[in-house]
Amino acid sequence: MAVLNIGQVRIHPGSVSREEATREAADILEAAGAVTPAYYDAMLQREQTVSTYMGNELAIPHGTNEAKDDILASALAVIRYDGGVDWDGNPVRFVIGIAGRGDEHLEILSQIAILFSEEDEVARLAAAATPEELFALLSEGIE
Repeated sequence: MAVLNIGQVRIHPGSVSREEATREAADILEAAGAVTPAYYDAMLQREQTVSTYMGNELAIPHGTNEAKDDILASALAVIRYDGGVDWDGNPVRFVIGIAGRGDEHLEILSQIAILFSEEDEVARLAAAATPEELFALLSEGIE
């Protein structure tokens, strides 16, 4: 099973709060059958301990280590908020929710970090006009 499919990619023109962005990411992961409803709370707990802001307009909310039992399959939720999200004072446009079984989250995180370390790549992702176009660009960099 691929960790990302077109149904898990969204683009919104406006802005939301960090909590709303995290909720949407959790809902997408849950709808994909990757996590239980309890995973959202674990994502919020992780954020209280350490910010998941990564730089380059990217945040990658994910659950705590204690929430491993709430992860049913590895998956991603990718949401672009063109109005931005205030992530503890940091500007975020891309919110990528992650659920990883076992150690798979480390490999997924690594691929995302590499993709978002290139400003040209981030600009290409920001310029994608549709979820389908954004999905196609992401699929080149994430397996």
